[in-house]
Amino acid sequence: MPLSEQEQRLLEEMERGLYQNDADFVATVGQRRGKPNYTVVVVGALLGILGIATLVVGVVIHQTLVGVLGFIIMFAGVLLAFAPPRRGEAAGGSAGSQKSGAGKQKAGGFMNGLGDRWDKRQDERGR
Repeated sequence: MPLSEQEQRLLEEMERGLYQNDADFVATVGQRRGKPNYTVVVVGALLGILGIATLVVGVVIHQTLVGVLGFIIMFAGVLLAFAPPRRGEAAGGSAGSQKSGAGKQKAGGFMNGLGDRWDKRQDERGR
């Protein structure tokens, strides 16, 4: 069912407000991780298969330690296959420390912005 003209205008107004008020949030959500690294996915899948095989061998030979090691290998492989690292994280430690410093500075501004919005809403309700 298509939206009425009033609903379309309201939706457009809400989108504009979101882009104006929460530009940082929109930029964060809008970022894409890029193409998946298929090499990492394949290595993770192979580690998962190796882990399953090791787990089964550990059960067959009644060695708990081998079974636990197989489970750990399998778990690491699945994590690697389904959650490959982002490109920015693979770059280096210095870029990550610079990002965290910038995030701390923005956090203070963000909290101040929230406080200002809260005060503004309270003033509007008091009228």
